[in-house]
Amino acid sequence: MTPPVIQRWIDIIDNHRPEELDGLLAGDAVFYSPAVFSPQEGKAKTALYLGAARSCSRPRTFTTSASGSASAPQCWSFAATVDGIYVNGVDMIEWNDDEKIVSFK
Repeated sequence: MTPPVIQRWIDIIDNHRPEELDGLLAGDAVFYSPAVFSPQEGKAKTALYLGAARSCSRPRTFTTSASGSASAPQCWSFAATVDGIYVNGVDMIEWNDDEKIVSFK
């Protein structure tokens, strides 16, 4: 079963609604990127990076490798074809008791 916070993330991506990221992210959210060598701290920076990732992420299929927990990150594998190139990766997402994402890697 997909946790509600993850389903909201998938819905935002699938339906091109980046304006809803603000309601999904905690104020102290942190985005970790393989392309940027330091954590990007805060809701605004996290939303900026996730919004950019959204544009190259469609369509994605998600599967989980962990059970739902607000205290431990979940790993979600994804696959997408971007400009004819197959991409496969993993998102590590952690959220708080308020169903807000606090860490996205």
